[in-house]
Amino acid sequence: MKSVFKKIIDRELSAHIVYEDNNYLAFLDVNPLTKGHTLVIPKNEIDYIFDMEATKLAEFHLIAQKIAIALKKTIACKKIGVAVIGLEVPHAHIHLVPMNNIGDLNFTAPRVSFMDSEYLEIATKISKNI
Repeated sequence: MKSVFKKIIDRELSAHIVYEDNNYLAFLDVNPLTKGHTLVIPKNEIDYIFDMEATKLAEFHLIAQKIAIALKKTIACKKIGVAVIGLEVPHAHIHLVPMNNIGDLNFTAPRVSFMDSEYLEIATKISKNI
């Protein structure tokens, strides 16, 4: 059975995509911790990030860095937090979370929500900064 991320890659589910190349995809989290919370995924289905071949893992982090730099230019924040949890969806992914304090990276905190038009505006702005 396909993961939700594979369905996004295959365009079976919609997402607010901020970046895409042949191997990676980045899109806004539908249940974000903060404005701009973005997920970066490899298009190749792999469950556990540390099962990735070393050069692909390094490449994955370089793509995440590229997205994080664009996020920092787009969203007013002190830093971009990074988290790899990997329990909620069986597909390797990196969370990039704009943050102003450590509590902004608390995955048990209440989530924020936006109207679809706001997600689209945020995604468009991030994409333009890449």
